[in-house]
Amino acid sequence: MKKYIAILPGDGVGPEIIAQGKRILDAIAQKYHHTFIYSDGLIGAVAIDKTGTPLPKTTLDLCKRSDAILFGAIGDPKYDNDPTLKIRPEQGLLALRKKLGLYANIRPITTYPVLFSKSPLKEPLLQNVDFIVVRELTGGIYFGDKGRRDNGKTAYDNSAYSIHEIERVSHIAFKLALKRKKKITLVDKANVLETSRLWREVVDNVSQNYRDIQFEKMFVDNAAMQIIKKPSQFDVILTENMFGDILTDEASILTGSIGMLPSASIGEKTALYEPIHGSYPKAAGKNSANPIGTILSVAMMLDMSFQSPLEAYTIRNAVELTLAKGMSTKDIASSKIVTMSELTETIIDFIN
Repeated sequence: MKKYIAILPGDGVGPEIIAQGKRILDAIAQKYHHTFIYSDGLIGAVAIDKTGTPLPKTTLDLCKRSDAILFGAIGDPKYDNDPTLKIRPEQGLLALRKKLGLYANIRPITTYPVLFSKSPLKEPLLQNVDFIVVRELTGGIYFGDKGRRDNGKTAYDNSAYSIHEIERVSHIAFKLALKRKKKITLVDKANVLETSRLWREVVDNVSQNYRDIQFEKMFVDNAAMQIIKKPSQFDVILTENMFGDILTDEASILTGSIGMLPSASIGEKTALYEPIHGSYPKAAGKNSANPIGTILSVAMMLDMSFQSPLEAYTIRNAVELTLAKGMSTKDIASSKIVTMSELTETIIDFIN
């Protein structure tokens, strides 16, 4: 197998964690006789600094001609701390999603018994937690009209969804559920929001094509509570853009650290893989960030884009064996704290 991968390290710890992801890919390539060809692109704050835009055309073109995209992190304090700036790092990722049509974000939430003590939840609540959040990624309030009026005294952010946008992400969720425990939970705010009422109408119709799936609906405030109260009840959560963004960050505490969670953003022609955590600028250059979210994102890439489930399993199994050995970065360490690169090296040893 020969694949071309666009590498977008981004900001903060992004370059470091992406370097670990490439090490994992190289180990898989050697073990299974594959060839992965990497090409780097600028995005985010580093792209603004060098080109004046958070998503240069050269980066977009690189992504379009690649088989998959491995993305690090985006964001920089000098932009975060100045709300008046018109050009921001996050615009690069939003634009990339929109221009590549990456409409569905898939975020698996899986707990590991060895890390139960790292979660603020009690151990019985963490057992048998294994669910996926499918988040619509190119619509809603993040992409709606926004601005200010009344001489800046009033601000607005509009949320809009079309039937087409809801249908296509719903089919992704239902097809995933067919391969799992066959349960879908639609999370919305249909008692208040007109967009949520449209979501219910459309997903109700889509569900008629999947009669074997148990389909339920839940308001987002209740869902936020249930993820903490009884997370094992969920199989596939389907929701809109902002709700999915918030709920998956909340769900990260189940695993012990936001650094543990991978994700895939898929569209009709390509897919982007990234950990869900941010750029974590305080840890940049210290070789201390958790690379597992990135490494598991690589596993998702192999599984979903490259149709290589054995290679994906090899990575996931190596991560579990490493954690069981008690080795981890400081955010989840129970016995032996190791550096980012040392943790990756141990995972590679188990791959080999």
